[in-house]
Amino acid sequence: MEIAYVLALLVLAVVLFATEKISVDVITLLLLAALTIPGILTPKEAFAGFSSDIIVILGSIFVIGAALQRSGILESGAAALLRFSNTGARMLTFLLMSVSAFFSAFMNNTTVTALFVSPVSGLAQSAGISPSRLLMPLACASIMGGTCTLVGTSTNVAVSGYLSSAGLEPVGMFEITPIGLIIVATGIVYFLTLGARLLPNVKGDTVLRAETIRDYLCEVVVLPGSPLIGQGSFDWELSLVGFRLVRIERNGQELLPAAELCIEEGDLLMVQGKVTDLLRVKKIEGLDFKASLEPDEVGGRHGDVLVAETVILPDSDLTGLTLREANLRRTRGLMVLAISRHGQSHLRDMGSMVLRTGDVLLVQGPVERVNALRRRSGFAVLDEYEPPVLRWRQGLLTALVFLAAIVVGGFGWLPLAPALLAAAVVVVLAGGVPADQVREVIDWRLLILIGGMTAFGAAMEKTGAAVWLAQWVVAGLSPLGTLAVLGGFFVLTILLTQPMSNAAAALVVLPVALSAATTIGADPRTFAIGVMLAASISFIAPLEPSCVIVYGPGRYRFIDFVRVGGALTLILVLIVLPLVPVFWDLG
Repeated sequence: MEIAYVLALLVLAVVLFATEKISVDVITLLLLAALTIPGILTPKEAFAGFSSDIIVILGSIFVIGAALQRSGILESGAAALLRFSNTGARMLTFLLMSVSAFFSAFMNNTTVTALFVSPVSGLAQSAGISPSRLLMPLACASIMGGTCTLVGTSTNVAVSGYLSSAGLEPVGMFEITPIGLIIVATGIVYFLTLGARLLPNVKGDTVLRAETIRDYLCEVVVLPGSPLIGQGSFDWELSLVGFRLVRIERNGQELLPAAELCIEEGDLLMVQGKVTDLLRVKKIEGLDFKASLEPDEVGGRHGDVLVAETVILPDSDLTGLTLREANLRRTRGLMVLAISRHGQSHLRDMGSMVLRTGDVLLVQGPVERVNALRRRSGFAVLDEYEPPVLRWRQGLLTALVFLAAIVVGGFGWLPLAPALLAAAVVVVLAGGVPADQVREVIDWRLLILIGGMTAFGAAMEKTGAAVWLAQWVVAGLSPLGTLAVLGGFFVLTILLTQPMSNAAAALVVLPVALSAATTIGADPRTFAIGVMLAASISFIAPLEPSCVIVYGPGRYRFIDFVRVGGALTLILVLIVLPLVPVFWDLG
C-alpha cells in the first residue's frame, strides 16, 4: 500500500509539474505534507534536504550571479566580443556558442541567454542575418555549457546533493568538465553543419520588431575622445547592440547615413532603439544624451534618479505643444531622453516635434518628480527603470571573489558550500547586491523544489517504491546489457524533462536509477551521473527557460525545435551514453 501511495503521488507530481497550474514550490510542499501526515516520512526526514550543502551552494550562486548582472560587466563583455565577429555567419555562430557556453559553465544559463538576446539580434540585423539562425544555437549552447562544471546548472548541484545524502561521493567541481566539453563541441559542430541546414531562416523586419516593444528616437552627442569618431555611419559598432542611426546633424547641417560618411566629434546623432538599448547610452564612453548636456533649469536634482516611460493622455495640457515649448525640464523637473510614436521614424528635430495623444516619452528625473507625474492628470506612467551604470570595479571584484571560491572549493582546500557562501557575503558587503535585496535575487522556488524532491526520493527508497520500479526496468532491459539499462534511464529522463524542469526530472528518476544499478551490480554513482547528463541534453521542445527566451525574438515555431533540437538530442545521446562508462566505471 505504501508503494502504491508513493507512486500515485509521483504520477500526480509529474502531472502537476507539467500543467503548471500550481507553482512548483507549492506542489513540492504539498507532496511533503502528503508524505509526513500518514507517517511515511518523519518531519526530520522530510525537511532534511533543506539543510544540505546544496541549498547553500545554490543560494550563494544566485547572489553572486545577480551581482555580476547588476555590474553590467557581463553584458559589456559580451557586446565587446561580438564586435569582432563580422567574418561570416559560421564564425559568428562559433564565437557566439563558445562564449555562451563558457559563461553558462559558471552562471545560470537563463541569465546568460537573456543577456545575449538583445546584442545578438542587433548584430544579426547589421550583418544581414536572420536572428532565427543565431538565437537557437545561443540558447542550446547556454544549456550545454552547464554540463561543464558542478555549478553550471542547478541539476548538477541537485544530483550531487542527492548522492551525498545517499552515502555516495558527490560530484567534483570539474569532474564532468571533459565530457561537458565534448557535449559543447558536439553542439557547435552540429550547428555549423547539419543544424545550419535545419535552422529556419525567418525573413522580414518583424523578426526584430515585436509590436509589443516600442522603438524610441533620441538625440545623443559625440563627445571629445569618443571611440565612435571615425567609424562609418553604416557600420558603426553600436548597431551591434540594437541602435539604428537615423540622422546626423553637423554644424547645423542635416546628413543622412551614407557609406562614405564617418562620425565626427560634436555630431548630434538621431538614433533609434528599444528602451533597454537606449539606456546603455550612459555606459558608452564618449556618448551622452543631448538632454543631459543642456543647462539644468530646475536648480539641481535631489534623491534617487529614475527613468520612466510615460504616455500622454487625451486630457494632457502638453497636447499640441512642441517638446521645446513644453519644456518638461523647467515645468516638471524631468529630462526627456527619447520619444516613441507609432509610425514615426524620421524627425528633423525632437524639440520641434508637436506632441500628440498616445506619444510615449522616456523621461529621467528624481523619484519624487516621477511620482508627482504619476499623480497628475494627463499622464500615465507605464514602467520605471533604473539608469544602468557600468560598475567595472564592482564587476571585477565580484568576478575575482567568485573565481577564488571556485578554485578554493574545486581543489578541495575548503568545502565548496562555505567557500561560495563566504564569496556571497563578501559580494554583499562590497555593495554588489544591496543587503535588503538579497532575498529577492534568490530563486526560492528552485531551492524548495530541490530540498523537497530530495525528501521524495528518500520516501521512494524507504517504502521500496524505487526498488519496485527498478525491477521492472531491469527485467525489460537487463538482457541487453548494463549499458542498455542505463540507456533506458537516459531516455526516461529526457522524456520527463519535457513536462518537468531538468532538476525535477533528474530527482524523480534518480532513486529508481540507483536502485536499478544496485540490482544488476552496476556502480550507482555512474548511473546517477548518466541521469544528470541526460537532463541537460534534451532540446526536443522549447520548454526550457533559455529556449522560451529566444522563442519569440527568433520567430520560431514549435516544430522548429522538434526538428532541430530533436536531431541534436539524438546525436548527443548516441555520443554521451557510450562515453559515460569511459569516464566512470560502469561496474
